Amino acid sequence: MNKVVELENLKKIVDSEKAEGKKVIFANGVFDILHVGHIRYLNGAKALGNVLVVAVNSDSSVKSYKGDDRPHTPEEERLEILSSLDMIDHIVLFSDPDVGKLLLELKPHVQAKGTDYTEDTVPEKDIVASYGGKVAIVGDPKDHSSTEMIDKVRSKG
Repeated sequence: MNKVVELENLKKIVDSEKAEGKKVIFANGVFDILHVGHIRYLNGAKALGNVLVVAVNSDSSVKSYKGDDRPHTPEEERLEILSSLDMIDHIVLFSDPDVGKLLLELKPHVQAKGTDYTEDTVPEKDIVASYGGKVAIVGDPKDHSSTEMIDKVRSKG
C-alpha cells in the first residue's frame, strides 16, 4: 500500500510534482463497496491531469454521516483495494467532515466530483476558487451506489 501517504508527506510530494509541471487532480469518497461507478469516476478524474490524489473517508467519519452500520469494508481494506488501481497515484485517509482542509493544504489544480454534483453545488467550490483551482464533474450518471447495492442485497435476504 505504498500509495497511502500521511498528509504531511503528501503535501511535499504534491508540491514536488507541481514543480515538475504536473497537473494534480483531487478526488474523494468513501469507496465502501467498490463498483463500476467508482471506477468511472476515478478514470474520469485521472483523465483531467497527470497525478490523481484520492482522499478516503476514515471509518469514524463514515459512521458519523452514514450510521453505525457503515462502512461495511474497514478503512484498511478500502485503502488496500484502492491502492491496487492503476489510475490512482496517491491516497490519503481523512477524518474531517469534509475535504476543505485537504484542498487548502494540497491546492490541487482540479477537484473532481461525481455527477451527483454540479459545479455550482460542490460544497468546497469556494475553497477551490480561493487558490485558483477548478472544479470538474466527472464519471457516469449516478446510477450506482454502494448504499443501493447494500439495500438490494439485504432485500433479497
